[in-house]
Amino acid sequence: MKIQFLGAAGEVTGSRHSVEVMLSGRTRHFMVDYGMFQGGREATNKNLEALPFSPKDLDFIVLTHAHIDHSGLLPRLCAQGFKGPIYCTGATLELLKILLPDSAYLQRADVDRAERKKKAGKWRGEMPIALYSREEVEMTLTQFEVLEYGQTKTLAPGIELEFRNAGHILGSAIAVIDITEDAKQKKRCVFSGDIGMKGKVLMPDPDLITSADVLVVESTYGDRLHRNLQATEDELVEVVNSTLSGHGNIVMPAFAVGRTQEILFLLIDLVKRKRLPHLNIWVDSPMATAATHLTQRFFSQMDNLSQDTFKWYQNHPNAVDLRFIADVEESKALNKIKGGAIIVSASGMCDAGRIVHHLASNLPRAQNAIIITGFQAYGSLGRRLVDKAQKVRLFGEEVPVKASIHTIGGLSAHADQAGLLDWLTGFDSIPKSIFVVHGEPESSSVFAESIRENLEWKNVIIPERLHTYEC
Repeated sequence: MKIQFLGAAGEVTGSRHSVEVMLSGRTRHFMVDYGMFQGGREATNKNLEALPFSPKDLDFIVLTHAHIDHSGLLPRLCAQGFKGPIYCTGATLELLKILLPDSAYLQRADVDRAERKKKAGKWRGEMPIALYSREEVEMTLTQFEVLEYGQTKTLAPGIELEFRNAGHILGSAIAVIDITEDAKQKKRCVFSGDIGMKGKVLMPDPDLITSADVLVVESTYGDRLHRNLQATEDELVEVVNSTLSGHGNIVMPAFAVGRTQEILFLLIDLVKRKRLPHLNIWVDSPMATAATHLTQRFFSQMDNLSQDTFKWYQNHPNAVDLRFIADVEESKALNKIKGGAIIVSASGMCDAGRIVHHLASNLPRAQNAIIITGFQAYGSLGRRLVDKAQKVRLFGEEVPVKASIHTIGGLSAHADQAGLLDWLTGFDSIPKSIFVVHGEPESSSVFAESIRENLEWKNVIIPERLHTYEC
């Protein structure tokens, strides 16, 4: 068996793992995830790279979850000739019906905006590129096949797939793939996808997996510990109360899927417990709005605390003034509000979508606060804010950063180092090969060493992008 890491190797985005096995005298070739690279021009160049093989040669794809860094290049792959099935959970497919069309729309909108500015002589720098169209998304959505948690499906003679709950976002899965190659014993390959935190808002704890021969595990926060939920709540309460009492606005960039819903439930729960006053919250992301409604459909998959909070809000609808913005004019009107607003908007790394407009309006005012709620990749606008940039370029103009910037790390949908190690202790025996992916170099390196030291697992590998490994 050969595994080639085409993305998320030495970086967080672009998860794409290529697997080749020999079955019945012929090579079977499949992918686990096919995500988009995110974070600046370098990411765009990687998204445009040709594969080292023809997409037509792929038999199928296993998709762990819907986030764009795991799914976002599927329409491009299908447009280039991949015609096989894409396996995912039902909730993941429903999320993709929201996420992928939105991704195509944002890409086209960025191109159209740049072309208008270039025509007017107001554009500087390289032009954005649309990686795929809405029509190509619609074609891709016809290729999905649903496999729910705990079910087993034969994908080809000698290859079986089971999804287990990863506790990351709605529909997120750990892919357990059993492979019996010609004249060889069965090998169990486990791809963690993104592993969630135990005891977090909305999602259940990630399932433990007891055995693997080959393990591919994420390491987004493999070099650090998150604040605990109590400390996270305390910091959030402090920022919200001080900003609102100072007549400022709070802008919260948030991933439309998972993070937005988690923030809403946490804010409502804090009002319920009287730690926050009545709040005026605007969710300005059509995708986040659709994802929130979808979350309600799959509410049985949420944790008990979130279900209780939602029921309380249904009985106390006036405790929080929660509004979902529908059209562009309503979105623009938010930028006229000078104080008292909490604006939750996408994209989560601040690189596209309506959040960029809200940052342009709110960053120059010192009484405002920007609350960063998730991972910010190198090269992204969100990362520049976290790194205390004094000014940022938005829509071709320099915008001063006078608003306070707060990073609330405990809201992460990813397990921290302790959480990842705890998940790994669920294995009854040591996997023969452990590949540490989906982390920036420092994070992956520290986490790999922590596995060696704390678990005494020796064959821990940090794969290089485009390299192939025999297992």
